[in-house]
Amino acid sequence: MGLSTHILDTALGRPAANVSITLSQLIDNAWQGIATAHTDADGRCKSLLGDAPLEPTTYKIHFATADYFAAQNLPTLYPYIEIIFTIHDPTQHHHIPLLLTANGYTTYRGS
Repeated sequence: MGLSTHILDTALGRPAANVSITLSQLIDNAWQGIATAHTDADGRCKSLLGDAPLEPTTYKIHFATADYFAAQNLPTLYPYIEIIFTIHDPTQHHHIPLLLTANGYTTYRGS
């Protein structure tokens, strides 16, 4: 299936557009970057893997949040956020949302 993400700025009540994202895969106990992207105007990145298949392994999504907040003239406690997760069933689509403020964040398994 696939892998997607969505960032909502909960302080502003709107999507976080143009946030740089890097996807890495854990290979032999080291992170290997496998894709880069930016969120669209709706705060979404609909396909982090492109045409590559999702694998049963551990991934990391790195969200470069410092530039996003700097563009709004806001200081942030978190210059970047990394979400590490393990895929157990690659036949399912996995959606990894990020709810974001300048001083906090949360994530969950979306649909």
